[in-house]
Amino acid sequence: MQLSIQVDQREGDEGMKFKLRVKGDLHIGGLMLKLVEKIKAPQDWSDHAIWWEKKSCWLLKTHWTLDKYGVQADADLRYTPQHKPLCIQLPNMKTIKLRVSFSCVVFKTVAEICKALNIRRSEELSLLKPPDDPKKKKKKDKGTESAFDDILNMDVAGDAFQSLRLCILTETLLCRWLDSSRSLMEQGIQENDRLLLRFKYHSFFDLNPKYDAVRITQLYEQARWAILLEEIDCTEEEMLMFASLQYHICKLTLSTEPLTNSSEPEIDEVEAALSNLESTLEGRNKLYSALFTYLLISLLYRPKRLTLKPYKEYWFVFRDTTISYYKNKESANKEPIEQLHLRGCEVIPDVNVTEKKFGLKLLLPTADGMNEIYIRCDNETQYSKWKAACMLASKGKTMAYSSYRTEVKKIQSFLQMKSLAPPPGQAAPDVESMEMNAECFVSPRYAKKYKTKQLTTRILEALHNISQLSLMEAKMRFIQAWQSLPEFGIKYYIVRFRGSKKDELLGISYNKLIRIDMSTGLPVTTWRFSNMKQWNVNWEIKQVTIEFDQSVSIAFSCQSCDCKVVHEYIGGYIFLSTRSKDQNETLREELFHKLTGGQD
Repeated sequence: MQLSIQVDQREGDEGMKFKLRVKGDLHIGGLMLKLVEKIKAPQDWSDHAIWWEKKSCWLLKTHWTLDKYGVQADADLRYTPQHKPLCIQLPNMKTIKLRVSFSCVVFKTVAEICKALNIRRSEELSLLKPPDDPKKKKKKDKGTESAFDDILNMDVAGDAFQSLRLCILTETLLCRWLDSSRSLMEQGIQENDRLLLRFKYHSFFDLNPKYDAVRITQLYEQARWAILLEEIDCTEEEMLMFASLQYHICKLTLSTEPLTNSSEPEIDEVEAALSNLESTLEGRNKLYSALFTYLLISLLYRPKRLTLKPYKEYWFVFRDTTISYYKNKESANKEPIEQLHLRGCEVIPDVNVTEKKFGLKLLLPTADGMNEIYIRCDNETQYSKWKAACMLASKGKTMAYSSYRTEVKKIQSFLQMKSLAPPPGQAAPDVESMEMNAECFVSPRYAKKYKTKQLTTRILEALHNISQLSLMEAKMRFIQAWQSLPEFGIKYYIVRFRGSKKDELLGISYNKLIRIDMSTGLPVTTWRFSNMKQWNVNWEIKQVTIEFDQSVSIAFSCQSCDCKVVHEYIGGYIFLSTRSKDQNETLREELFHKLTGGQD
């Protein structure tokens, strides 16, 4: 049979086309050898490989024959470089151009990109396609635009801002994430195309300022845009806190402060030392492993009750990983009204420092999903102690662990950062001292709510709580505050559950799945990954089935995207949960593909 093969040369050089007469038992390596001999050009062809355009696949197994690949005489093949230039927009909106592999699976290509950028933990990132821009379509029709016009620093105002907002809002519904188990070329990406590099999985492991300056900066930028574009909801108090941190970071970035972390503690060493002390301290701190106080509580049991009971005061005892509550202090020696076992629960803050509101929402796992418990504390100190204890208990740890006191201080520091009231005796801020536009640091909704002078005053008032932070500390605080938001990291997909006749929303976060009523926006049921026994996909009917503990099973089909997208998210988070600081930096790619791969 006679094959037609297009040969791509170096960038800028004109391609060549050859016809070769071969037999079906010729292996791919032999085909490439015949082709190079016929080309007779002094060039390094080691990066070239055969691409089959019609089948949209690389013929990389050089020992396979043409017959085994199914190549017939009518096949148009390309002998093309595996590494090609790609325009990559980073989370800080700057676009760089790198030569990357178009033949490796995206998971490996992202690792290659992150290595070039000095970003650790590449498994947390991936590539996605930019949204379609209607204005660009019109410009392309006129035929006046260059392919490289997008390589620039995007301004935060005007059309660029709206384009970024569109990028965020259409991310999940249009499923623009690339498939990690297929190559760029197999997904229609061509050389010099533009892709976005983003943190896909919101499970940031071992963030260490000593090694992760680039990673932390890019993560801060992604968090910043998520706040500004209202990808995630936050209160006015939180928005002003984020604004003051951004302003502080901008000032430090523009100043001459050296980018050194010499004063930062070595996180690995600190945590290792604390871990070694825990078993000893747990035995010594038994006297300090319980909390007692009167608290207000409200309960919502699903699916029996759909509305909250009124708040009522009880005597609470928190011991080990269990909360017991009684009618009053005198009844504490009797049977409790109820015991709440917190292992595996979700702890969600419900706080407004300005209004002196210090609440906790606990989502307790049950066979049917999650029950909601609302607890109100009297003050910051009480709230900090109870939240820290609940967070440890959710992981199966007690207040005897050494990290309890550290966690309490961290929560208190975070509350202080959210406080917008200036310290007593502090002079009113000079609004003229702010040399930047205040509207740049808040979302459009809050920019419209205040006049520029009012907004500037409120940002400067909030600045007093964080003005002593270094550049890296401020970025880390911003990231931590972003992570503390209730909707952090949740991606939404339209699905239809087995046995249901209506569409619903499925929220996927780093540790749970959430079933949400589309008409009300309220969560119906929550399932934690830690209770998951197994999951599988029926690729013929495109249905995902998941089995949990206590004989709970769910199944759903995806309406807004291919079920492979949801399958990869679930498998990706399971993969990330297996990471350990004891492991070396080698990526376990085989395990990732086993957990996230499709029917192939």
